[in-house]
Amino acid sequence: MSDAIPPADKGPLYFDDLHVGQRFVGRKHQIDADQIKAFARQFDPQPFHLDEEGGRQSMFGGLVASGWHTGAISMRLMVEAVPIAGGLIGASGEMRWTKPVRPGDTLHVESEIVEIRPSRSRPDRGRVTVRTETRNQAGEIVQILSAQLVVPRRPA
Repeated sequence: MSDAIPPADKGPLYFDDLHVGQRFVGRKHQIDADQIKAFARQFDPQPFHLDEEGGRQSMFGGLVASGWHTGAISMRLMVEAVPIAGGLIGASGEMRWTKPVRPGDTLHVESEIVEIRPSRSRPDRGRVTVRTETRNQAGEIVQILSAQLVVPRRPA
């Protein structure tokens, strides 16, 4: 998704503003060991997320962020980059973690609209499928999210 466009200071986007192939790119977020450990202590207390030694003894060979932490950061960046009216309301989704996130990595999201379907039963909305790649500073994909969103139509 290298030709993704940066987020603009435009108002919220409605179903009718979106088209297949439309792309969005989010700002960058650098992750450090303190963030990784704090998230892990609260939400995913596994040794490879909690301290460097636990990480060294794991298959990762060092401290890594929880996939759920990567997902939470990605969500924040998506909310800012894809300004859907009423917010990003998920109907379903699939997430894959493709590469570990390590202290010092700088993440950003690149999102693309891949499908748009008006609702048959609710004319005030539709479903939009968005594929979001979370990438590190080297451009490597660390997470892929395919999410189906409920998006409102522009009020008359």
